[in-house]
Amino acid sequence: MYNLLKGKKGIIFGALDSNSLAWKVAERAHQEGAQIVLTNAPVAMRLGAINELGQKINAPIIPADATNNEDLNNLINKATEHFGSKIDFVLHSIGMSINVRKSRHYTDLKHDDFLKAMDISALSFHRTMQSLYNLDAMANEGSIVALSYIAAQRTFPGYSDMADNKSALESIARSFGYYYGKKSQVRVNTISQSPTKTTAGSGIKGFNAFYNYAEKISPLGNANADEFADYCLTLFSDLTKKVTMQNLFHDGGFSFTGVSEEVMEFFMDKE
Repeated sequence: MYNLLKGKKGIIFGALDSNSLAWKVAERAHQEGAQIVLTNAPVAMRLGAINELGQKINAPIIPADATNNEDLNNLINKATEHFGSKIDFVLHSIGMSINVRKSRHYTDLKHDDFLKAMDISALSFHRTMQSLYNLDAMANEGSIVALSYIAAQRTFPGYSDMADNKSALESIARSFGYYYGKKSQVRVNTISQSPTKTTAGSGIKGFNAFYNYAEKISPLGNANADEFADYCLTLFSDLTKKVTMQNLFHDGGFSFTGVSEEVMEFFMDKE
C-alpha cells in the first residue's frame, strides 16, 4: 500500500459483484486510504452483492438511478453530508444495452432500446457531472473517470449500439472536461480497458472470441480487473493532476498493434 488516496473521498458507481471492475476499484481505493460512498440503480442492487462490499470497506450505500436527475442530486448531497466535505473522485462504471442482451444485429436495432442504452451508458455520465457541477460538489483538482472500450474507435461485430454509446461517452468526457478544468481544475477522463471477464462483459455475444483475440494481439496480454483498479487509482491520485479530456487505453498494447506474430503464424498455417 502507498496511501495514494489517504484523506480522499469518492463515489463509485456500478459495483455489482466481486467480478465487476467497480468492485475492484472500491477495494483498492479503500486499501489506499480513501473513504467511499457506493451507489447503484435499485434494480441492480437487488441482483448484486453490493451490501457485502459496503460492509467490507465500511462504505454507506446510497441507491440512485443515474438516468434520474433527482436521484443524482440526492446521492451527491447525501455523500457530501456523509463526508463532511466535497468529493475528490468519482468512478462512472455504468453501461447497458437491451439490443446487445437480445443479440440484435446492428442493422436491425430497436431504436427505443437504443435510446434507453444511450441514456444509461452515456448521457448518465453527463447527468452525473452536471449534478456535481451545479451543486459545486467536487473538490478542486478532483478526478472523474468513466469506463469506455476501443469499440468507440473501431468496429467490433456483436458490440452493436454499445459502440455508439461509448463514442458519446468519450465525447462527453472531452466536452465536460474542458468546462470542469476551467471551473476548478477537475479532470475528466475515460479508460478503454481490455476485454475483461466481468459479469457484464461476459454477457456480450462472442465475448470469449474477443478476449482470446485481444490476448494474442496485445504484446503485454489483456489487462485484468486488478490491474485496471491500480491504473484507475493513479487517475484519482495527485500524480495525474494535468491529465484530462483523454481516452486512455489500458489494454496491454492492443490499441496500437496492427497484427501479432501469433496471429500471423495462425494464418500462415492455413496456407
